[in-house]
Amino acid sequence: MQQAIPGAVISHPNLSPIMKYQPVRNFINGAFVDVKTPRSLPVVSPLDGTLLSTVPMSSSSDLAQAVVAAKTAFPSWSKMPIKERVQVFFRYKRLLEQRQDELAAVIQEENGKTYPEAVAEIEKSVELTEFATSMPQLITGEVLEVSKGVECRTEHVPLGVVASIVPFNFPAMVPNWTIPNALALGNCMIIKPSEKVPLTLGYLAGILKEAGLPDGVFNIVNGDREIVEAICDHPGIDAVSFVGSTKVAKMVYQRATSNYKRCLALGGAKNHLLVLPDAIPGMTAQNVAASMSGCAGQRCMAASAMVAVGQVDHIVEKICEEARKIIPGQNLGAVISSEAKERIESYISEAEKRGAKVLVDGRRAVVQGKEKGTYVGPTVIDYVKPEMAIAREEVFGPVISIMRTNTVDEALEIQNSNPYGNAASVFTQSGGVARYVMERASAGMVGVNVGVPVPREPFSFGGWNESRFGVGDITGKSSIEFWTKLKKNTIKWNPEAGINWMS
Repeated sequence: MQQAIPGAVISHPNLSPIMKYQPVRNFINGAFVDVKTPRSLPVVSPLDGTLLSTVPMSSSSDLAQAVVAAKTAFPSWSKMPIKERVQVFFRYKRLLEQRQDELAAVIQEENGKTYPEAVAEIEKSVELTEFATSMPQLITGEVLEVSKGVECRTEHVPLGVVASIVPFNFPAMVPNWTIPNALALGNCMIIKPSEKVPLTLGYLAGILKEAGLPDGVFNIVNGDREIVEAICDHPGIDAVSFVGSTKVAKMVYQRATSNYKRCLALGGAKNHLLVLPDAIPGMTAQNVAASMSGCAGQRCMAASAMVAVGQVDHIVEKICEEARKIIPGQNLGAVISSEAKERIESYISEAEKRGAKVLVDGRRAVVQGKEKGTYVGPTVIDYVKPEMAIAREEVFGPVISIMRTNTVDEALEIQNSNPYGNAASVFTQSGGVARYVMERASAGMVGVNVGVPVPREPFSFGGWNESRFGVGDITGKSSIEFWTKLKKNTIKWNPEAGINWMS
């Protein structure tokens, strides 16, 4: 890295050669602090098996310290005019741009994605921050004279101390789904990174401090399930956002709301691409292959199921051609762990045993010189049946399962019967068919001739069904309602009007 943030986790030549970085620390009240715990986990690079660092498993008492710091900072931060608060995020955006290369290198090391994918993650973080700087124009409220001399006005009021629990697959982007918006709106935050990728968030904490964020407004508490449960239970935390698997999202939502907190928990996905015979072969193949393999398939918007409608063998052949151009260790990153690699490959093997045909096989991938890395090559499986596990469950790897149907309605039935509802896309040159699918697909984000239908700011990100628990979306304008309370003020200055039903 070219330049280190003071106090952040940095490389150090005097450390033991078996560990590249200093042990991860919590970030509380504007400072990196050691955690007194007998439990810690290794942070291992999926690229080559290098031991990067260790991450402490904090206790509920560590969380309590962070809550105290956030509560102490809240009165002055929330009372600061929003136009002053967002100045921090103008500076934060500029620093993200200046430190792009350093941040991307850390992301690549601890997550395993390719360097261009890590850069793209920073670029998206910049876009998310740009949106947050527009908050003064978005929360101006409303004023109306509702009766002679009587006016009503609304204002958005911050909640207080909020928490964000984030996953391993996007160490910078997903935290920035919540950090800029929640803080610009006047809240103070505690964030728990994935124990698999804690380094990036420590780096972001240093950048936020350099940007002028007051101490205590942003805090990091590292840990595992114990900290997640403590966040859901702590009476000083007013709202919780979560991104991860559906199984855990359900548990977080139930536990947080049972403690009378707001909660928005985003879960897993099984995104279906409907491909019709009139789709443009080259464009479709490139989109499908990129969607299923980007970030090694470890994203909730990855295409993991393709429904071939009618005779599309010519497109399937081109998808295979594109998949063979994707090379582990070159333009395909690693999956997060050896356990993930084993799980993904078991899905492929089970489907093959049950009659599916593996057209491109990514099992047993090894990158020369990085034999301890955890790679799965791009995999295309045809003639998958809807009842197979690989067709129903989230694989989270660079794998596309192809199911065959004769009609669009049959394809939609497969899509709609899946419990998830994050995204769906249709590839066709027929506007009528595209509209038909958009109206009937049970998904919160739908694309036409787009492999990854992620909305750009200011449009919000969020799925349906078992891909989301709670109301609203996590980004864009929709996030304002989650991170604030709406106060309604009714004001009367005309005593001569007397008392009426408005009084």
